[in-house]
Amino acid sequence: MNPRYAKAMLLLCLFATTTSAVTAHAPMPGVWQQGNLVIKGKVKDINGNPLPGVTVLVKDTKKGATTDEKGNYVLNDVKKDAVLVFQYIGFDPQEIKVEGKPSVNAVLKENQKTLDEYVVVGYGTQKKVTKTGAVSSVKGAELQQSPNVNISNSLVGRIPGIIAVNNSGEPGYDGSRIFIRGRSTLGNSAPLVVIDGFPRDGFERMNPNDIESVSILKDAAAAIYGSRAANGVILVTTKRGKGGKPTLGYGYNQSFVTPTRLPKMADAPTYARVVNEILKYGGDKPKYTEDEIKKFGDGSDPWLYPNTNWYDAAIKKISLQNRHDLSLSGGTEKMSYYVSLGSLFQDGIYKSSATNYKQQNVRANLDAVVNDYIRLRFDLAGRLENRNFPPRSAGSIFRSLMRGRPTENAIWPNGLPGPDIEYGDNPVVTGTNAIGYTNDKNYVINTNMSAVVNIPWVQGMFVDGSFAYDQNFDFVKSYIKPWTLYTLNDVNDPTHKLNAGSRGVSAPQLNESFGTLRQITYNIKLNYVRSFGKHNVSSFIAFEQATLRNDNFAASRKYFISDKLDQLSLGADKEKDNSGGGFEYARRNYFGRVSYNYNETYLFDFNMRYDGTQNFPKGRRMGLFPGASAGWVLSNEPFWKQSIRTLDYFKIRAAWGQMGNDLIDQFQYLSTYGFSGGGVMFGGDLNKGLYQLRSPNEAITWEVANNYDVGVEAKVLGDKLALEADYFMTRRSNILVARSQSMPGYTGMTLPQENIAKVQNKGFELVMSHKRDIKKFHYEVIGTVTHAQNKVLFFDETPNLPVWQQATGKQIGAPLYYQAIGIYKTQEEVDKSAHVGGARAGDVIFKDVNEDGVIDDLDRVRQDRTENPTWIFGLTVTAKFKNFDFTMLWQGATGASQYLRTESGLIGNFPMAYVQDRWTESNPNGSWPRAYDRDREYWVNRQNTFWYWNTNYARLKTLDLGYNFPSPMCKRIGLQNLRVYVSGQNLLTIDKVKIFDPEAPSGSGQYYPQTKIYNVGLNVTF
Repeated sequence: MNPRYAKAMLLLCLFATTTSAVTAHAPMPGVWQQGNLVIKGKVKDINGNPLPGVTVLVKDTKKGATTDEKGNYVLNDVKKDAVLVFQYIGFDPQEIKVEGKPSVNAVLKENQKTLDEYVVVGYGTQKKVTKTGAVSSVKGAELQQSPNVNISNSLVGRIPGIIAVNNSGEPGYDGSRIFIRGRSTLGNSAPLVVIDGFPRDGFERMNPNDIESVSILKDAAAAIYGSRAANGVILVTTKRGKGGKPTLGYGYNQSFVTPTRLPKMADAPTYARVVNEILKYGGDKPKYTEDEIKKFGDGSDPWLYPNTNWYDAAIKKISLQNRHDLSLSGGTEKMSYYVSLGSLFQDGIYKSSATNYKQQNVRANLDAVVNDYIRLRFDLAGRLENRNFPPRSAGSIFRSLMRGRPTENAIWPNGLPGPDIEYGDNPVVTGTNAIGYTNDKNYVINTNMSAVVNIPWVQGMFVDGSFAYDQNFDFVKSYIKPWTLYTLNDVNDPTHKLNAGSRGVSAPQLNESFGTLRQITYNIKLNYVRSFGKHNVSSFIAFEQATLRNDNFAASRKYFISDKLDQLSLGADKEKDNSGGGFEYARRNYFGRVSYNYNETYLFDFNMRYDGTQNFPKGRRMGLFPGASAGWVLSNEPFWKQSIRTLDYFKIRAAWGQMGNDLIDQFQYLSTYGFSGGGVMFGGDLNKGLYQLRSPNEAITWEVANNYDVGVEAKVLGDKLALEADYFMTRRSNILVARSQSMPGYTGMTLPQENIAKVQNKGFELVMSHKRDIKKFHYEVIGTVTHAQNKVLFFDETPNLPVWQQATGKQIGAPLYYQAIGIYKTQEEVDKSAHVGGARAGDVIFKDVNEDGVIDDLDRVRQDRTENPTWIFGLTVTAKFKNFDFTMLWQGATGASQYLRTESGLIGNFPMAYVQDRWTESNPNGSWPRAYDRDREYWVNRQNTFWYWNTNYARLKTLDLGYNFPSPMCKRIGLQNLRVYVSGQNLLTIDKVKIFDPEAPSGSGQYYPQTKIYNVGLNVTF
């Protein structure tokens, strides 16, 4: 026998003895078939859906097959060591070694370009080419470029339609007020936030590394959320596992934080002269001699003649902020996962600061494919928000900083704290834990579970159901204790002996509160998605119900024996107190959507929501909210392709949607009662009286918003140049207001709110982008413009108001001010003009609007500007060259003004800008009025446009420069990727205000300032 055949027969015999069970049921293949297999398998996407039409090739051969409608394929006569190549449009190709296995399954991932072609909409996703509504989105990766720990501060300028105002940088309370396409109501204008399919709070505090994308629904696209969608909808989608081997990522950044702007206050010599002038105007003797003023300036006697900068004494030059993030993602054909942990710390700007914010967060998103018909999803997110403050508020601390007289010591030369400004307030101390603490721990748990069940006997039909359970536990503990400040014993004592004095409260006192908030939401949807040739249909009908319950409790005690004993049970029984309360809320909704397109050219969407809420009386609790939109992709038409070749893509679309707003006080349709503060004594008991809180309105109903939108989308040279533009208009009716303005005050009547006001809001959005590759250099430029301006169409005006004072026709919240037209240089100018009684040279001139020769309330004019900007601009520039990447975002806002007037005079200091070029007898052409004391002058106590600042600004909002280490270098040290970067936030601000930040809140400048952030960081992928 040929030795070669002998060896083959021997191997067959050995194989047969070890596989008798198999060979008993299957005939032995012939010798000519050895090494060849029949390969069967199934191809799915990462969500477990079968993929029909996938090409399966045997590498380096012409042999191949295509998957059927269930994702199955069969390949005959395949070698055991062959490699199969799976290819499908829109998905990353995948190669799998056969390795002698008769079954080879594959899970394909959509490539990034394909994912970018989709946008998240209400209760689903849509291809961007088929969307008919005004929907804008931003990737989570773009939000991560901002070192700001509050996501709300990272949206403006990146997404058209977002108008945001940031009034504070205080850790834990540093978010922006967000308006989608401006304000359209006199009431609550906050948008609805939906996280992973469920309306939830806490968007600001989400970990940006967990976010896949953020979408903004602005027109009929938002109508699917019905009664809560009139102010727009923010949809947040978190990351999910994408299959494949486990990927471990770690990110760290360290930030150095400083205020964007602090007011430069007058120095001691300047302030001393101003005080003398104020006293002179009042007929009093000067307080300071020229010799004393000189001592304030030369620093020769810091004990008695200091030159104190209170901001320098209490505020750090640099504060620290850092973040750690760890994530693990991956999966198999049956299970995918994304798990993350995060921690951040944000310090306050005070020296020895008691203010800081700490957060720990965890997330686990799991997806499981049970079989061809059932898919499951389970999400768990937890967060601990730990806010720490001194018992004095930020407003109180900054009031003291603004009022701190530079002629007094904040800190004595020996390092001890100086005296208080009033009520124990010395910000050097009140910003620290020396006066006690306030600790607010908010525990947040968000869970949701969902299942998708394919109906096998109806192609394209499936049911999905979801259940969400959200729970908050908020525990606040505020402990305030006496603190010590020091005053000079005797100004004539050369030893400068100081007296210690107890300030603040007489004895320690403790306040504690505990609140729980529980929300349960569930929904079920019947979906039908199918294509019939060029006809594509996507639809669903659904039911959803949500309940919300809150319970809270508070208690307090005083007169603790020791300030070291901060437990409630150790306080005295005298004046102890407790209280509690709670509420419940429920919603029930029926809704659905039908989307149809023909060959992705003719596009139609219709959605409807039937909403119910307990805020309205029986018979009026349900509201119907429809929405419709259509689009036409002209560039798909044969005539376009033949005649207009410069535009590669062009779409027009239009939408109308009717939405509601139920963000109002509850139970206004009922008579509500409360207990009076006092009462009647019967024996030794106090019996409180019961009184009616308000009159009911049994006809109360929804606000209704009719939204109209027309848009175009275009691309030139492929996608090198793209444009998207929208014109929109919203007419809001049934807005709740009271008729109290037309009800004479002498009647003593308070009327309930009624659905009578009307508002119109209109404007446009524009997004233009350009990108190009020049060899190894890639760049992209994106510009956004948003303009939105509202107008009150009907409001219950006081009768017979002059036209220039009416709110109707002006923006919501438009203020009423006297018109400041200059400064009197001489007394002769005062005498020749209509003026307020007692006016003198150096005062602000008020315009005699009605020209009656008298300055009175009829000369006030309604300003058509508010604190909210009407224009928002954004310019993003990104570039990549080899391993370097660069991102720069400029953001600007115009159309806003803010009323800012400091509490200055004998009571406290002035900003230097107020008094540096003030009017005096020797400086009659000064750009600022004469020195004043608090609100004693008419041009201070009567609100006027002299203090109404134009707050237009432009900011270098974000700057990011990174370096990705070369792949070979990373592989040598066991890494997939390593990136190091430097970045910044609010690095440069251009505006006319100069003294305060242009986003400062209205008032006296007594607020925690916005912050500028310098950041370094790294991202590592294992």
